[in-house]
Amino acid sequence: MLLLNPKKHVRKYKDEKTKEIMLETIDFFEKKGRGKLKKDDHERTWYADFLEFQKENRIFARLLTPAQYGGGDEEYRWDTFRNCEFNEILGFYGLCYWYTWQVSILGLGPIWISDNEVVKKKTAELLKEGGIFGFGLSEKEHGADIYSTEMLLVPQDDGTYLANGRKYYIGNGNEAALVSTLGKIKKPGEVETDKYKHFVFFVVGSKHGRYEVIKNVVNSQSFVAEYGLNDYPIEEEDILSKGRDAWDMALNTVNIGKYNLGWASIGICTHAFYEAIRHAANRNLYGKFVTDFTHVKQLFVDAYCRLTAMKAFALRASDYIRTASAEDRRYLLFTPMVKMKVTTQGEEVIDNLWDVIAAKGFEKDMYFEMAARDIRALPKLEGTVHVNMALIIKFMRNYFFMPGDFPDIPVVDDVRNDDFLFNQGATKGLGNIQFDDYNKAYDSVDLPNINVFKQQIGVLKDFLMASASDADAAKEQAKDIDFLLILGELFTLVAYGQGIIEFHNLNEGGISSDLLDQIFDFMVRDFTKFATQLYSKPQATEKQMELCLKMIMKPVLDKERFERIWTEEVYPLKDAYEMND
Repeated sequence: MLLLNPKKHVRKYKDEKTKEIMLETIDFFEKKGRGKLKKDDHERTWYADFLEFQKENRIFARLLTPAQYGGGDEEYRWDTFRNCEFNEILGFYGLCYWYTWQVSILGLGPIWISDNEVVKKKTAELLKEGGIFGFGLSEKEHGADIYSTEMLLVPQDDGTYLANGRKYYIGNGNEAALVSTLGKIKKPGEVETDKYKHFVFFVVGSKHGRYEVIKNVVNSQSFVAEYGLNDYPIEEEDILSKGRDAWDMALNTVNIGKYNLGWASIGICTHAFYEAIRHAANRNLYGKFVTDFTHVKQLFVDAYCRLTAMKAFALRASDYIRTASAEDRRYLLFTPMVKMKVTTQGEEVIDNLWDVIAAKGFEKDMYFEMAARDIRALPKLEGTVHVNMALIIKFMRNYFFMPGDFPDIPVVDDVRNDDFLFNQGATKGLGNIQFDDYNKAYDSVDLPNINVFKQQIGVLKDFLMASASDADAAKEQAKDIDFLLILGELFTLVAYGQGIIEFHNLNEGGISSDLLDQIFDFMVRDFTKFATQLYSKPQATEKQMELCLKMIMKPVLDKERFERIWTEEVYPLKDAYEMND
């Protein structure tokens, strides 16, 4: 089965040490139990027990230390495939546990990208000692508008610097061994003549006397700090990069980290699904079990299809990440899609499940209570959905009209370090990135709903060509972010479907043909939904409205296929998993 089940975690890993890490982590949480898990959540207890567990077992050290700093031990490597597994397990048990891991990844990004060997070697030792890390990017007044950062390194006569300023919304900011911090090197009042020249990334320690933890800005187990640096002394050996390199370091770190958000959603939704179907299958209303109602079956099948699609796409995106190079940057489409599309699909899954279990989803002893709250956070972290959609739209022209020629990418689950993640290079030139012809994936299968979806894609291409031919309308629509966002949703669906089909083709038993066709049932419906929204936009021209109407199609109904999915894949999950008390 594609979905994680901690009670039957039988995935065949390529090395025993990875299996050991995953089983140790599952065992920690199952021994902790749901009661203590929920108690800590309600009382907003700092997760010291989890951090002590990972310290004792060197979990973060083994997973987040690149191979060249692991002392020759192959346990120590940055391996995206196994990090996906760990992401999912942490999300399954609680967002706060995932969050301290996630912000450590972000904090480590600038360090491993840098050329500062002193800090890198120090970091490897701090990881072995159980250290966690932070990423000092955003500020209270500017959010993620890093052009406007006010954190300053002021040069001193002896060649050192004094750091002054505040950072806001910085996870692990209370206990981080090191916080990678973005600022600018300049004297107060100095005029900036170049938008990149003054940027600098440097590291600080949260226990230094000149580091001030001002407050936790959230009401949560997690500590999301506002911190201040007050004449914090910085030497050259504390600096990771300067100028354009520092800017690129910030964006490339986010490229690494944003991908993890989709995995947290997958973990949360999987646990919530088990809990919801267990409750519904054992609840009798009006002389029938809840799972006997037609609309409930539809909600569960839709939730299951969306969830399995989320995981299939995220796994396929991992293959693109692990084979990326300076010549093949297609991952820059797929990582923001996992961040944006998978996390918003997670909200849909929870909404479907909540419509079934209703008031039960508010009960304090249910995992679902946490899931319903936490699933909303993930689309809003590491850049909003809108920011990531604006990035994705840059790829649309080449994706549809200027495909490149690339070798087929296999499943990449081998035991190796992913070196390119810390050598991504300059962050410019996104509009020049090419993609393999998406038709290869869509033409590789012959299923009713995929065939309908292909018709919708064809009309979308007609829409884009018609839009390009009307220069005046295109110019105005380019200014209308709302219009572009809906157009981006349609494009995203096409790339999403491509990844899901590729996963199906490469992973025998991962997704059956029945399930793939049922997944494209909701894909056709979603395409129709966004086409309707685009039709309604004030900026849409008559020709565009005509083409939007042609995109509106119905999926192919197959009652027998639906019942097979329900009876063979969905309903049996009612007794598949329940967390230890």
